[in-house]
Amino acid sequence: MEFNALQTETLRQVDDALHHIRAKDRLRQRLQEIIGNNFAAVESGYQKKFQELRELMGGTPSELIGNTRAMQEVERQVRQIASSDAVVLIRGAAGTGKEHTARTLHRMSERASGPFVILNCDSLNAGEGFNSLESELFGYERGAFTGATARHLGKAEQANGGTLFIDEVGSLPLAAQTKLLQFLQDRRFSRLGSNIFQNANIRIIASTGKDLEILMQQGLFREDLYYRLNIFQIKLPELSQRKTDILLLADHFIAKMNLKYGKKIQRLSTPAIDMLMSYHWPGNVRELENCIEHACLATTDVSINAYDLPPTLQTDVTSGTSLIPEGPASLSTLLRSYEKEILMEALRKNNGNLSAAGRDLQVSPRMMHYKVNKYGIEVQE
Repeated sequence: MEFNALQTETLRQVDDALHHIRAKDRLRQRLQEIIGNNFAAVESGYQKKFQELRELMGGTPSELIGNTRAMQEVERQVRQIASSDAVVLIRGAAGTGKEHTARTLHRMSERASGPFVILNCDSLNAGEGFNSLESELFGYERGAFTGATARHLGKAEQANGGTLFIDEVGSLPLAAQTKLLQFLQDRRFSRLGSNIFQNANIRIIASTGKDLEILMQQGLFREDLYYRLNIFQIKLPELSQRKTDILLLADHFIAKMNLKYGKKIQRLSTPAIDMLMSYHWPGNVRELENCIEHACLATTDVSINAYDLPPTLQTDVTSGTSLIPEGPASLSTLLRSYEKEILMEALRKNNGNLSAAGRDLQVSPRMMHYKVNKYGIEVQE
């Protein structure tokens, strides 16, 4: 029930109680029942909505977004393996959503109430001390090496009872791979500088954007580590392979940016949709989110227009929908392009009705006819 309707119904019940119940104690009891019954459901609904908003803003996924066959298969695999503690290897190009998928696995598992901790292998060095695999994964005691002035808990200890996500495992140097393999086999560790061993009560999820099979052939990735990690594999498709999911993802990101920046953006214009659908998306879902965030900040309207999208999309020659021609463009060329899009968007909002579009734009019928003929825009009256 909408809040206004609920408020009206509550006041009606209160008024009825005031008219028909004479005893003060019975009246007080009845009013408490009315308030409690009517607003308990509202409180529960608000709590659920607040949780959804927290997840949306915090990047915690509520679901995997996509209707394509490839994404339906990913969702099926996630649901199949989520309740297990088996090691999962998520593969996919940069920006395809490997961390998002790992978080979804964690959230759907029995460890959902535990921590989700990320070990980023790209940031680790091949030596010892700070930023080495051992110091980041196992932690260290004060004085364990030069510069270790205080105890530091490693990722394995931080993730106790939850999930450890080893991101971009293909970036690990061979020496670090050996240490990781031993940890995966024993599930025991000790902080650097300590002789006390701890058992790791964690679920392991790893990811890679690299071709591990080629790295093994080149002697750059251990085969035994590969087989330890590749117990259950999930392959994420690139965005260019799931184009029909682009608009679903764009709507999701618009909702997220509306909350983040206090916007009220409702839709994408037709030219903007054409541009999103024609672009090749080398940066995958991450690039799409960045583009939508840029557009949400750029627009002053309730819709995102093609000229609100980043220049990387507007100047894309392969799209066939670029507003700005290849090479330098004059101001008059840009103005004509923008004017045409504004006219097309007004017509789209009014189902192609020229008169209604003209009223929205405060343009006379004579001028509207002139403009649509000038740009070769088809209209209906």
